[in-house]
Amino acid sequence: MPHRYFRICIAALALACAACPAAIAQPTYLLQWGSQGGGDGQFQAPYGAATSPGGDVYVADRGNHRIQKFSGTGGYLGQWGSMGSGPGQFNLPTGIAVDGLGSVYVTDALNHRIQKFDSSGGYLTEWGVSGTGDGQLNRPYGVTADASGNVYVADTFNHRIQKFTAAGGFVTRWGSFGSGNGQFNYPVAVAVDAGAVYVSDFENHRIQKFSEGGAYLAQWGTRGNANGQFVDPFGLAIDATGALYVADYGNHRVQRFSASGTFLTVFGSAGVGDGQFAGPIGIAIDASGNVFVVDNGNNRVQKFAPDQTPTVRSTWGRLKNLYR
Repeated sequence: MPHRYFRICIAALALACAACPAAIAQPTYLLQWGSQGGGDGQFQAPYGAATSPGGDVYVADRGNHRIQKFSGTGGYLGQWGSMGSGPGQFNLPTGIAVDGLGSVYVTDALNHRIQKFDSSGGYLTEWGVSGTGDGQLNRPYGVTADASGNVYVADTFNHRIQKFTAAGGFVTRWGSFGSGNGQFNYPVAVAVDAGAVYVSDFENHRIQKFSEGGAYLAQWGTRGNANGQFVDPFGLAIDATGALYVADYGNHRVQRFSASGTFLTVFGSAGVGDGQFAGPIGIAIDASGNVFVVDNGNNRVQKFAPDQTPTVRSTWGRLKNLYR
């Protein structure tokens, strides 16, 4: 009888565990680098970040009008750019992305253009001028590239997303000013994964999800500080599991969601300590799952590693078999 009762309890636990989602651990603080200034490795209101296939980290050092490149542990590797409108110069570089070949794309906000570089900062090409037509831009902020090489740009002050080829050829666009489905109130960041495009809709305090062609799919978020709410969401990044990280700028934290918008976890608070933020604004994730957060107001980058504690879904069912 005791064995029969034990088997029944184990079976009940197995059903309960199968019905519950696995625990989601918070990323663990690892290290940081940066301080305010114009020297190597210093920042002046940094914005976007991106990682290369080899694990290097690029940061859009917006106030210094340059791009800086670091190792995955914060070692300074190089920089390029200066204030101006010529090739390789910037007027508030804001967003940054790296494609599968290692090419680097930068949104040059007040020059209303995208510039493309090789992995060392060598100038390759550019596109965009100020305007509202196809391929024209008005203070673009966010940029990302998909696995096929297409480039998506958050055309922020035109309240739309534009899609281009890797050479800058216009493909399509979607969005207009407003708060309805598929409309935007300053889209500031964009991320793409598995055929879906995610957009930070800054002043609507939400994330919107679209197909790669711009068809509206879903949205989540309202203004607030509860889990799943936002105050001015900014940077986006997607990990290997398809989970979406959102820099919840006004709440000084990072939130993580499933691809369908289910809240998973949150980390960070306002402050200057390890793991605290003063306006987290950019996010990048490397191939190992490390999370790099651009801490705008603290003029630094913080690195976090996901907790690798294994989660359990169905082991109880296997234990049951041991006691038959």
